[in-house]
Amino acid sequence: MDMSSDLDRLMFFEHARKTAEAAYAKNPLDADNLTRWGGSLIELSQFQSPAESKQMLLDSALKLEEALEINPKKHDAMWCLGNAYTTHAFMIPDIEEAKTYFQKAAVYFQQAVEEDPSNELYKKSLEVSSKAPDLHAEIHKSQQGFMGLGGASSSKTSSQKKQTSDFAYDVMGWICLGLGILVWVGFTKNNMPPPPPPR
Repeated sequence: MDMSSDLDRLMFFEHARKTAEAAYAKNPLDADNLTRWGGSLIELSQFQSPAESKQMLLDSALKLEEALEINPKKHDAMWCLGNAYTTHAFMIPDIEEAKTYFQKAAVYFQQAVEEDPSNELYKKSLEVSSKAPDLHAEIHKSQQGFMGLGGASSSKTSSQKKQTSDFAYDVMGWICLGLGILVWVGFTKNNMPPPPPPR
């Protein structure tokens, strides 16, 4: 793990969160700003303790839902909300409770695809969301095995766990990359210098 890269990400998204919070005080009806705020909270949740992370994801969902109240067709907010619910679901050990979050995520991913059918990231997120509950079960089963609750494992089980783990990291990597790009683009748009005055 590259510590300087993680620190840079943490600082970037913390700055984006603070900027969005300040902008919200000036204009609470800016759906783009609320989406950036929600996206930055999702990214920041990765650097928190589990309890703080869950709370940050819930706060993110509230910001994104607020953005959708202002602009119900805002597909990037729908997609971010799907990611917030997916990330939250993976943190819940109980599969039945997690399924409710996975179902909410799938609904928002589907809505995002309907609003922007050419967006490949939205399509991939929708496709992966159907596999999320099975992946969740595998991850939590693997964790129990690590804790000594799963008994002895064969090399085949070990290989399956590695494949499941690799897939989980791939999925979360794509989600993080997409969120990072979304927040970065929104942040740079928001902080561009004004155009020169006409002559």
